[in-house]
Amino acid sequence: MEQVTYNMLFRWFIGLSMDAPVWDVTVFTKNRDRLLRGEVAGKFFAAVLADPRVKPLLSPEHFSVDGTLIESWASMKSFRPKDGSGAPPGPGRNGERDFHGEKRSNETHASKTDPDARLARKSNGQASKLSYAGHVVMENRHGLAVAATTTRATGTAERDAGKAMMAGLDRAPRSMLGADKDYDTRDFVAAMRGLGVTPHVAQHKNGRRSAIDGRTTRHPGYAVSQRIRKRIEEVFGWGKEIGGMRRTLLRGLERVGWGFTLRVAAYNLIRLPKLLAAPA
Repeated sequence: MEQVTYNMLFRWFIGLSMDAPVWDVTVFTKNRDRLLRGEVAGKFFAAVLADPRVKPLLSPEHFSVDGTLIESWASMKSFRPKDGSGAPPGPGRNGERDFHGEKRSNETHASKTDPDARLARKSNGQASKLSYAGHVVMENRHGLAVAATTTRATGTAERDAGKAMMAGLDRAPRSMLGADKDYDTRDFVAAMRGLGVTPHVAQHKNGRRSAIDGRTTRHPGYAVSQRIRKRIEEVFGWGKEIGGMRRTLLRGLERVGWGFTLRVAAYNLIRLPKLLAAPA
């Protein structure tokens, strides 16, 4: 808001002339809240995909799904026992807090500054952080995102979001979905088959019985799906390195989801000029 008073680029972007007065910061806040309530990010995302020039680029039958963690805008010091027990941080702006010997989990603790955030880690051996989970379905023809949603970072978030996104997706009656081994559960595989989707899910190789057997893996399309599904990491890679998706500056599931969907739409937009310019 301060830069709008003197930055010509900002004024040009929002349509203010050089001598026009800048609105009060509360006006900006109210407009932002209206955008959130109006689901503008989701509608914008859908409008890009519905464009007559874009629709022919999208595959109606070959998809991939994956999720990523988005670090919340909440300090680990805010992760306190739900019953009000536990020592508060020390005095001062950034007071010390000793967590040594304290067992913390999402069942017993919650963030005081962002209650929707959940303690999660990407893999074993990595530090747990207060996070959200962002999820994307990609069509495999050109690698464009066709569905996006944000959830709390629970142990089943990826599979729950995958089922919901595929159920609401406009696709061919018989389609295929590539995914990594985190989706290799009987529940998810059965849900996909119930939707008429062939689950090309990577098999667990650690001794646990896989829900995917030779009836699926023997087909050449399975290997193709497993190779192409890795392109979905480009969506998350751009979002985190360029789009500011690595750590959100918003709080609450609704606002974090708004920001995530907007960034996924932006990823599609930066790829479309080259795709539209390419010869058919």
